[in-house]
Amino acid sequence: MSRRERDGPELEAEAGDGSFFAGGSRDEPPVQDPDRPEALPAAPQPGAEAALDGQASRYFASLDASVGSLQRRAQDLIDRVNASRKEDHGVMSSFRESLLLKVSGLAEQLEERLFHLYGIHNELIQERLQELAEVTERLGQAQAELQQVCHTVEAAYRDLCLQPET
Repeated sequence: MSRRERDGPELEAEAGDGSFFAGGSRDEPPVQDPDRPEALPAAPQPGAEAALDGQASRYFASLDASVGSLQRRAQDLIDRVNASRKEDHGVMSSFRESLLLKVSGLAEQLEERLFHLYGIHNELIQERLQELAEVTERLGQAQAELQQVCHTVEAAYRDLCLQPET
């Protein structure tokens, strides 16, 4: 729907309900901005020209007041957005610090559990190494016995080979 088609009571009702036109409606005279110097009234001119100049002066004064009001409202919105962003930044900083503390705590717990597991594994490895040492020692004994047997067999073979045959 174009803007021209919306002229009528609906547009005026919408404009009157929103905070954008909270300072007054279109039909009310504009409120003068206290920071703005008042416009000097135009010199009265005879006839219709004087009436047109007065209407134009009121129109422009109304327009200036509306623009000033819009600028103040826009600045208020910008200030609120900036304040909200500053608050959000504070919340995020607090969240980041809290998260870092929690992550550090969890990392310490994980490290303690790993050290505990390392201790258990070290005990198991130590037991296996002890068993390996015992097996290696028995193998050494078996090898020594085997060498003894080999020497004995070799000596017996020599004795058998050196005996004259009868």
